Amino acid sequence: MARQLTFTDITAQRTLTESAKAVTDDTPETPTALLDRARQHATNVAAEHFPELPVETIDWEISHRAQRQAGVTKYDPATEEITIALTWTAYEQHGWEQFSSTVRHELIHAWQYHEFGDADHGSTFTRWTDYLDTSQHCERFTTPKWWLVCEDCGGRIARYRRSKTVHNPEKYSCSQCGGAIRVEEANCH
Repeated sequence: MARQLTFTDITAQRTLTESAKAVTDDTPETPTALLDRARQHATNVAAEHFPELPVETIDWEISHRAQRQAGVTKYDPATEEITIALTWTAYEQHGWEQFSSTVRHELIHAWQYHEFGDADHGSTFTRWTDYLDTSQHCERFTTPKWWLVCEDCGGRIARYRRSKTVHNPEKYSCSQCGGAIRVEEANCH
């Protein structure tokens, strides 16, 4: 006699990627819609993987200024308040299916803060990245204004603001080989 499928069986068969796929009518078109979709996705993922994480207490916001990070999780140790900020430009560039990975990435950090009061990209984080089909770093979604280029090894680091290193490269050296650094305007490459 064949075993009858249960709701739990069906739910367990869905992968995170399948649940993250955008349906035409469900693709967020506004920052508010993105926050709603991200909250729902986080709630679904946490229910399965982080049941002790009170997702409903996480504050969510949209950043229209961030250029290097698709999302960030902030923690206030005094109040234990967790805030996840998502970058609208990154979402516009990548779309929901890829951006949902950012939501899962930040959810791991929220769980780390909830459990340990601290978050990083160490071994605890790494254990979850494959399991939740996410990565440690996001793809670049904006063009840097400058590149720091090593004269010796050719290493390149993107810069989005006029940092001390961009302003005075002669005072710094390559962290990989110790070579001299020059600055290139991004449109030169």
